[in-house]
Amino acid sequence: MPLHLIKLCVGAESVEDLDQWIRERLAVQAAAGLDPEQTHTTRMIPKRAPEIVDGGSLYWVIKGQVQVRQRILAIRPFKDGDGIERCDLVLEPELVRTAFQPRRPFQGWRYLEAKDAPADILRRRGDDGMPAELRRELQELCLI
Repeated sequence: MPLHLIKLCVGAESVEDLDQWIRERLAVQAAAGLDPEQTHTTRMIPKRAPEIVDGGSLYWVIKGQVQVRQRILAIRPFKDGDGIERCDLVLEPELVRTAFQPRRPFQGWRYLEAKDAPADILRRRGDDGMPAELRRELQELCLI
C-alpha cells in the first residue's frame, strides 16, 4: 500500500482555484521555454520517500476539508540559496477529487496511511457540476 502526504492548501478557496493556479504556473513555464512541471517546495524532506513515490499522493486540505489529491511523481531534495535543505514534491498536475474529510489546521505536511485516506469521487454522468458545499452536505447526510 502506498504512503501519502497531507497538507493544507493555503490561499486556495476551492479546488477550482487550485486548478487555475496550477494551469497558470504551467503556462508560465511553457512560455519561458521550460518543460512544464508542477512542483511544491517544502522545508522538511520525507524520510519515507520511497514509499511515497511508489503510488502515493499529496492530499490537499481546502477550507478545513480534504477535497482533492495529486499523485506524487518524485521527491527531489535540494539546498536553497541560503544553504537550507528543502525538497520539491513533483506532482501530477491532474487533480483527483476525493470524498470530503474534515481536518484541523496543522503546519507543514503529515504522513497519511492509505487506510486513512478519503476515497476518490468517481465521476458519474451528470454530477460534474455539483457545488462543493452541496457535495459536503450530502456526504454529511450519508446520501453520497
